[in-house]
Amino acid sequence: MNLKKTLAFLAVATASVSLAACGSSDNGGSSDGIVLANGAEPQNPLIPANTNENGGGRLTKLIYAGLVYYDNAGKTHMDVAESIEPNKDNTVFTVKLKDTKFSDGSPVTSKDFVDTWNYAVEKNFNNAYFFEMIKGYKEGAKSMEGLKVIDDSTFTIELAAPDADFVSRLGYDAYFPMHESAFADIDGYGENPIGNGPYMLDSWNHNVDATVVKNPEYTGERTAQNEGVKFTFYAQGDAAYADLLSGNLDVLDAIPDSAFSTYEQELAGRSTSDASARQVALTLNENLDHFSGEEGKLRRQAISHAINRDEITEVIYKGTATAAKDFTSPAIPNYNDSIKGSDVLNYDPAKAKELWDKADKISKFEGTLPISYNADGNNKAWVDAVANSIKNALGIESVGNPYPDFKSFRDEVKNRTAKGATRSSWSADYPATSAFIGPLYGTGAGNNDADYSNPELDSLIDKAASSSPEEAVKVNEQIQQILFEDLPAVPLWYPNTTIGWSESVNNVAVSWNGTIPFWEISKA
Repeated sequence: MNLKKTLAFLAVATASVSLAACGSSDNGGSSDGIVLANGAEPQNPLIPANTNENGGGRLTKLIYAGLVYYDNAGKTHMDVAESIEPNKDNTVFTVKLKDTKFSDGSPVTSKDFVDTWNYAVEKNFNNAYFFEMIKGYKEGAKSMEGLKVIDDSTFTIELAAPDADFVSRLGYDAYFPMHESAFADIDGYGENPIGNGPYMLDSWNHNVDATVVKNPEYTGERTAQNEGVKFTFYAQGDAAYADLLSGNLDVLDAIPDSAFSTYEQELAGRSTSDASARQVALTLNENLDHFSGEEGKLRRQAISHAINRDEITEVIYKGTATAAKDFTSPAIPNYNDSIKGSDVLNYDPAKAKELWDKADKISKFEGTLPISYNADGNNKAWVDAVANSIKNALGIESVGNPYPDFKSFRDEVKNRTAKGATRSSWSADYPATSAFIGPLYGTGAGNNDADYSNPELDSLIDKAASSSPEEAVKVNEQIQQILFEDLPAVPLWYPNTTIGWSESVNNVAVSWNGTIPFWEISKA
């Protein structure tokens, strides 16, 4: 069966799943001002600097507030900060805070920010990497000499080297402040955090749902236009879509692929599909058998050439995704779709087989190449299509390996026990090229699932950070040339954020990075 026919079969088979058979929740529409949305069980307790996945990020972005925030277009605005003033060479930043409070009424102070950031580094949290530009950063260090409290509303940040992007980074979760009570019982705090954002956690029923309610102490620009949001953790996207159609869900942040052909008609003006700063890729860890050294490089290049991205995005995604041309996203400033080396992303089955056979001369590959993914995330159709594309081009067995939910999948990836290639999806943490590079491919970075390490690339990451904006563009393209050669991950496509909503809500939108600004939503 050729690829086109196979993809069509997969799309029809997926679409034929009966929505009615999926079942739906019995909670009905909310009449108390609470917006009903889909979600996923967080991988970890709700500690901002330890949260680097979508399940937890949905909640931390609502419960906490940082020095700055991003509007829907990706522009940076002051949030908790009154001002952030750099010195002439962008190495020292003086932060002055507004008069704001945590949800328990206690003030947010300079010490809260400094203590939180130092604690994240001391405990080597997942996002500790985001502090490495601060002077005195060292893994496990109890304090960084670059952080100094001046008074309750003023502190300074000294960097080890100039960084023109630094202020734009500060809206990411890693930099959110924690209440002083966190440090006495971090695990307990993560289950019931005291935040400073537009919402506060009301309940968290693990593996079932979580509800946030409006924080009366919040006085920032992201004031909630509803009374709260209840996130239900669905095992399957089809079940969530069925609830949306029946009025038992207000907002769905990912239309399932089974509905790509029908959702616009079924939702009748209550949907949108917008480009955002996201990318989907396949990651092949350097320590997998046959995927290290020169052999591994050849095999990753072969797999990349084996995948027909254009046909998969056309048939499976119905135009709601675009074949990848780089390691970032068209939604990021200075995107370039023709960087030297990007032809490794072109579909070329003959070249793929040639490279695979060359790798086999180093060490013969035998067995099956699984592709691991979370079954609750609308991934099955495209994983099956990619596996079939690899099978046809390379003459090997390749199959999907589903995990029941996002948390169990990410736990296996984190523990390096996931089998074969793994599905990777990344949304930029701040609107810059560096948001796609350092966190994923820098040596030791918390989201470097490939365990990739290249000293030349690390050096260029540092150089880009300390360069002028114009020079940084050139350096970032050098970085991508290295990535195209090494392929620590195989970029697949840029998915649109395709969402739908019920007749019970208004003002639903998609932001620059594919997230929904829930605070803007009002009940009809």
